[in-house]
Amino acid sequence: MSDQTVKYLLPEDRMPKSWYNIAADLPPMAPVLHPATGQPVGPSDLEPLFPREVILQEVSTEREIEIPEPVRDIYRQWRPAPLFRARRLEKALGTPARIYYKYEGVSPSGSHKPNSAVAQAFYNKEAGVKRLTTETGAGQWGCSLAFAGSLFGLEVNIYMVKVSYQQKPYRRALMETYGARCVASPSVETSAGRAVLEKDPDSRGSLGIAISEAVEMAVQREDTKYALGSVLNHVCLHQTIIGQEAMAQMEMAGDEPDVVIGCAGGGSNFAGIAFPYLGRNLREGTKTRLLAVEPAACPTLTRGRFAYDYGDLAHLTPLSKMYTLGADFMPPGLHAGGLRYHGMSPQVSQARHLGLIEARSYQQLECFEAAVTFARAEGIVPAPESSHAVRAAIDEALRCKAEGKAEVILFNLSGHGHFDMQAYTDFFGGKLEDLTYEDSLLADSLARLPQVSEPA
Repeated sequence: MSDQTVKYLLPEDRMPKSWYNIAADLPPMAPVLHPATGQPVGPSDLEPLFPREVILQEVSTEREIEIPEPVRDIYRQWRPAPLFRARRLEKALGTPARIYYKYEGVSPSGSHKPNSAVAQAFYNKEAGVKRLTTETGAGQWGCSLAFAGSLFGLEVNIYMVKVSYQQKPYRRALMETYGARCVASPSVETSAGRAVLEKDPDSRGSLGIAISEAVEMAVQREDTKYALGSVLNHVCLHQTIIGQEAMAQMEMAGDEPDVVIGCAGGGSNFAGIAFPYLGRNLREGTKTRLLAVEPAACPTLTRGRFAYDYGDLAHLTPLSKMYTLGADFMPPGLHAGGLRYHGMSPQVSQARHLGLIEARSYQQLECFEAAVTFARAEGIVPAPESSHAVRAAIDEALRCKAEGKAEVILFNLSGHGHFDMQAYTDFFGGKLEDLTYEDSLLADSLARLPQVSEPA
């Protein structure tokens, strides 16, 4: 290929036919525990929430799990997603580093989330499910599940964190365009929501609260299941198509990344780009650095504790061993709502605990500064969540410049920011601020972590 190639496109017949399962290569993880008994969860315990095929994927240790042909048929609408060489950004930074980004904003809903939403909708439809409930932070997952539900004729009810519901009305409109129902959380529709509003009528909401509401509604009807957009093993599994494609495209480019970067809230888009590389590191002894980037206002991997915790505020979900800030920790209302979650994927957490990946946090303003630099060079406006990966990639490139090293940087540009322009307007108007929390509140939240006797 020409030395000036900008984008690397895989033909549709080279789209991966299987997802990669990191559980085959990671050391065994601590068991997930039942919230009522404290005993390890079995498949039957999860059946009120998920269809059987999803449960089997959640607990599988098989290295490859076949992508059903109907799912691959839908993926073909936007997959394989392009890999770009950020030549103009390299020039703007004056760096010897070579920067690549995998762009997931080409999906119908504008982010990486349909990679799992389509799969989950397919398995639920096959199981005879009529109705799905879910939560969403900034709205990328809600839009994606709404899109997937429309393809399979499923009713979709979405509890959207109230601060994002107010900040991002066009994502709400997109969900409704796809036929879903979107409710601001906390709401009066559930016991969990009413309990929060009784204590704080002005609650801005959190993903932990929205999860409680969605789970509560799911278990009330036999024709209804719950779908989660991040954190769980099967979601990380579905996203690995990103990294698998990127590996093939980097081979086309004749390059190999020294560092792979993804933003991290619940962990799915970081896992998507990083887990195939992590698996190779574990199997073959390669040394690719893997960097998860999170907001300083919700620093789960960098300030959280590796411990058992609930995934939701009402303690309806199983307990997982993960990095957590505490299920009742209320992060500030940053614009990167998809990263505003107290916990982290147990698989990502295990990798971090073992020193297999790195973690870094950034403030809101420096991420928007990086996003603007990127947009003015590359033309794509990043979602606020993705701007964290952009910030880290730029910092890595500037490090290379200072050290005179021509390293290769690959990051996941997990979505566009076309529905987040109010955040950019606020940034340019000087209304956007770095958000903080009181250390005492984090300490109190961590002090209330459940006391769990780990199974032998």
